[in-house]
Amino acid sequence: MTEAVAVPEHKLAESPNTRSIEIYDWSIQVSTNPISNSAELDALQGSLGIPLPEMTFGSNYLELEHRPSRWIYRFDTENALKGVRKGELQDGDGGVKVGYADAWLKSRTDPSSASQMPTTVATKPYDWTYTTTYSGHPSHSGSDGWKIDESLQIPMAELTRPDPILFFAEVPLFEDELHDNGTASYTIKIRVMPTCIFLLARFTLHVDNVLFRMHDTRMYHSFASKPPQFIREVSGWEAPYDIVKRKLPRRDDLTPLTDPQFIGKVLTEMNPRISQHEGAKTGWRGLGTTRAVIKLDTVAETTEAMAGLSVAST
Repeated sequence: MTEAVAVPEHKLAESPNTRSIEIYDWSIQVSTNPISNSAELDALQGSLGIPLPEMTFGSNYLELEHRPSRWIYRFDTENALKGVRKGELQDGDGGVKVGYADAWLKSRTDPSSASQMPTTVATKPYDWTYTTTYSGHPSHSGSDGWKIDESLQIPMAELTRPDPILFFAEVPLFEDELHDNGTASYTIKIRVMPTCIFLLARFTLHVDNVLFRMHDTRMYHSFASKPPQFIREVSGWEAPYDIVKRKLPRRDDLTPLTDPQFIGKVLTEMNPRISQHEGAKTGWRGLGTTRAVIKLDTVAETTEAMAGLSVAST
């Protein structure tokens, strides 16, 4: 018999495009909006200097705030796309060069294209797959307080229990069909349960007949942790297209190859020698797994010290 979990006091709020929850010392807000309009796209494209994905949700974001320490961690579209390589690809960028790449780029930057560059921005090379290793960012500059600790594990047993879900959101940042040659997407999911917060931010890429690639950021906080802390696990996987294709339940049904959940299951259950070391032989630096922790009492001390210095200097 499963022991009942007490539901803590919490407050939910909702507006047309924004939802939030306040629970214990936390405030979590998500904004989900329609695809950006032409004026918003022009402004964002001018700022980034690259053609934008076909579906760009420029106003979407997710924000976590620990009120006592004033620690804020955020995921948003602009910063996710800032992680896309501009200019010629270098070693470690995991560049995918296929026969139709140049034609695809031309289709996005040709004067007759519906998604051409603004006239104020020069057309430059960039990573046409929109690969990004973006893992969110803190609200302040300087050291963000994360410390590498490979001994940590996110307790998956707790996350798979049938506990009540007090808050759930799925926030798309962008998606592109790579001119009908595959897909690239970035989506964030968060759920808040009586005992914890869990977040998954996932970039998924598949290039037809070439490769599959995935970059995950998992973040976990237990409300019982003292001092309060967040665990962050960042992982990258990659494999040749044919290897993933062999895992299809039915050879005559290719639709799972467009499902990020199927791709994720195959890549994460594959021999890590292939998926996290060799990959698809692109040399992508995003391969592998790194775990880190941030202790929020330390963040609070640093914030207070900085505030004191600011007051003293005035």
